[in-house]
Amino acid sequence: MWFSTEMGPLLNFTYCSVNAGEKMQWRVGVKMHHGGMPEGPPRLNVVDSIDPLYVLSGFCVGALVGLTGVGGGSLMTPLLILLFGIHPVTAVGTDLLYAGVTKSFGTLVHGYTHTVDWQIVRRLPTGSVPMTILTLLALSHFDLSSADAARRISRGLGAALLVTALALVFRASLIAYFGARFPELGLRRAAPLTVVAGGVLGVLVSISSVGAGAIGVTALIILYPRLSTPRIVGSDIAHAVPLTLIGGSGHWLMGSVDTAILGSLLTGSIPDPQRQARLRALERLAL
Repeated sequence: MWFSTEMGPLLNFTYCSVNAGEKMQWRVGVKMHHGGMPEGPPRLNVVDSIDPLYVLSGFCVGALVGLTGVGGGSLMTPLLILLFGIHPVTAVGTDLLYAGVTKSFGTLVHGYTHTVDWQIVRRLPTGSVPMTILTLLALSHFDLSSADAARRISRGLGAALLVTALALVFRASLIAYFGARFPELGLRRAAPLTVVAGGVLGVLVSISSVGAGAIGVTALIILYPRLSTPRIVGSDIAHAVPLTLIGGSGHWLMGSVDTAILGSLLTGSIPDPQRQARLRALERLAL
């Protein structure tokens, strides 16, 4: 089935549906997929490719993350898949780069307010970066545009979302449980466990783009109970920057990033002074 529409020189849609796994869309000179994978590097006209719906999604997710602290991956990736029908692999890759850019601004704010424990930030990537690279290498051996890949990534995403939800709901109970049995882990035990936690996050985030926020913060609270909440949050966000950028870059090299959607999402989530002021106010309240 073919469908094409032209509305002036800036808008040209072509829709082709061969089967459920092969749907593609051309918009404003950029080859985009709707439930499919891109075949090659897109020709991107930055201004013309901005989609108001994606801009609104980026703004809403950014606002919710700023107000509630809920991880962007657990919101944005399901939104791209369920609402916009994006292929799960592409949704994961696009969200990873989106998170890498937005969390970079958050890291700058936390660094400015001295709420980042850089020693912890150095330990986490020791485990997460190698595991991210290994996971991406494993993914590169599969046909990511296939229906089977979409099904497997969707299952991985569902499992990661379930773990994230459990970590959020039972965070207080988990902290109390481990706090009673391991009142003081000590540096010798906390340091290697931090590396292990980073490795687990590397696998989860590379497959699903979910887990760096809720699961990472919960793990750090258990491992470093004496560390203040703002420093735990700031350290987790700082670690998420290299984790998501490396994961997103790997997905981009595999062709599973939609740059047009990414640009629209980032347009809606550009940090503004009011959002940064709210973040600093929340940090003071947490102190």
